[in-house]
Amino acid sequence: MADCEPLIPPSAVDVDFSDLTWGAARTMSDFETGMWRMEEAQPRLRSPIVAVEVLDKAPDWDRLVRAHEWASRVVPRIRMRVVEPTLRLGNPVWSVDPEFDLDYHLSRVRLPEPATFDHALRMCRHMATEPFDRARPPWAAMLIEGLADGRAVYVVKTHHSITDGLGGIQLMTLLHSRRPEPSPNKPDRPAPLPEQISSRAALLEQALSSVRDAPGFLWDLIRGVARSATTVATDPVGTVSEVVDYTNSIRRVVTPPETTGSPLLRSRGLGRWFGVLEVGLDELRAAAHSVGASLNDAYVAALLGGFRRYHESFGHQLDTISVGMPVSLRSVSDQTGGNRFAAARFAAPAGEHDPIERIKQVRAIILGLRQEPALGLLDTVAPLLARIPAVVLANWYLSQSSALELQASNIAGIPIPVYLAGARIERVFPFGPAPGCAVMATLVSHVGTCCIGVNLDTAAVTEPARFMSYLQESLDEIVALGRG
Repeated sequence: MADCEPLIPPSAVDVDFSDLTWGAARTMSDFETGMWRMEEAQPRLRSPIVAVEVLDKAPDWDRLVRAHEWASRVVPRIRMRVVEPTLRLGNPVWSVDPEFDLDYHLSRVRLPEPATFDHALRMCRHMATEPFDRARPPWAAMLIEGLADGRAVYVVKTHHSITDGLGGIQLMTLLHSRRPEPSPNKPDRPAPLPEQISSRAALLEQALSSVRDAPGFLWDLIRGVARSATTVATDPVGTVSEVVDYTNSIRRVVTPPETTGSPLLRSRGLGRWFGVLEVGLDELRAAAHSVGASLNDAYVAALLGGFRRYHESFGHQLDTISVGMPVSLRSVSDQTGGNRFAAARFAAPAGEHDPIERIKQVRAIILGLRQEPALGLLDTVAPLLARIPAVVLANWYLSQSSALELQASNIAGIPIPVYLAGARIERVFPFGPAPGCAVMATLVSHVGTCCIGVNLDTAAVTEPARFMSYLQESLDEIVALGRG
């Protein structure tokens, strides 16, 4: 639930690589393990994160290839594949692919001219729906050329087990250039040595790591028990109150929101459709501030207004819909990369016609969610979820996510101009995974523009172009509030 505050100051010019630790974890977390394994049992839970960058011109191809080669040395995770331990007795391990081949991951296509951005977006959508080769590093990138206006599109797809959206922005911040000219003196590293790790070796490695970590774990446990005992002894009434509050919070977090739901968006399938919206960062922020709300409140309210318009065009009245929203759990001490977020769910007032009232209602709901003590419960129970059979976990997760009509994410992006092999990146449209939900909308701010990528399940949204037109109408209505 970020409000698009920049991750780096506008005056930033260079990045310090001296202490780069992006994606340094050797073993997947329990949460990431669940994401990696579930999609084997249920294809609808495939979790690619797709970033579509619009470039002002086609970059130099040879320079682009060299940039990827350099990035794979600076960030070793780019060269790593996933190794499952024997019998899955433990979490998957990241290992440097002994057969890493950049040509497999990076491709180049030229559309028949005159092509448009919509044509390029279709290519991105098809790329997003293709499953990863699980024997190789789970990412792919493509340069799309041939657009009639001379621009180009660069699209990169990564598996969600590598990183969440904020971690992806951290990686972009590290790797994108601040200038169009080459940087001959940029920091570099030797390529990581290839690893021949078997499933048995991955299991043994985790077993030894558990033995090494056991004393520290036990000491932390003892200290935690001691602190809890002291708290109970000194403030028994307050302790009981906290337990009751947390228990009630668990009930609210795990109970699906009560909504009337959508009569049109009940089907789910494997088909995907990508749409984009954009609005000035200052414009959307001004609209939000005009009614005492945050940019995120205005953004979600705009999405809800589009849902209502779409349903009314079919003669259906909409009241409330079920919405999911990721909430970052990152702290300043967390390593960059990886996944650190919780999932919040709520009944959203999609049927509210008044945009001001809709924004206020959304704000009240989100402020309440942020105060939930058990918001990070999924992260807490992840060790248990990662140990149950993948098919059981997948079916349970799909039953939960399929009840969502909308997932909405908002991530602060890069506030200064950045370049890719000499081409300026004009827009960055993010497309988060839609594992079970009808619509996944993701906003990333980029150099003063809010870029919104909308990933639609075509079994649910049967007329995506119509749906996108109503989202645009609703966004225009929200923005108009800031103009007096």
